[in-house]
Amino acid sequence: QVQLVESGGGSVQAAGSLTLSCEVDGGNVEIACMGWFRQAPGKEREGVATSDRWGTTTYADSVKGRFTISRDNAKNTLYLKMTSLKPEDTATYFCARRDSWSCGSGKRSDFHYWGQGTQVTVSS
Repeated sequence: QVQLVESGGGSVQAAGSLTLSCEVDGGNVEIACMGWFRQAPGKEREGVATSDRWGTTTYADSVKGRFTISRDNAKNTLYLKMTSLKPEDTATYFCARRDSWSCGSGKRSDFHYWGQGTQVTVSS
């Protein structure tokens, strides 16, 4: 059974930074597509960033140039470094794992395992 546990969320002022972590137990981060999603109150869960087996990354237009997805294979951990945060980045952030080397379309339905989420609140 694959389990994902996010951490690193919190409250920060606009223009600040946070780094989220996602520890994966029971599944190898190195060989899988991994992703970060977020869900704001009253909104659909949306993709933020993905990273495939070969290190190819994708980002939502709203976070390009500000967020960076990375992984530490030795620690079996996925990260999301967030800089220049904006109030509209406020959401619960989820990490996800897909049972495939590639990320496919990167849609929510493509991922098989999910963490419980960590809250990020950005104040103006």
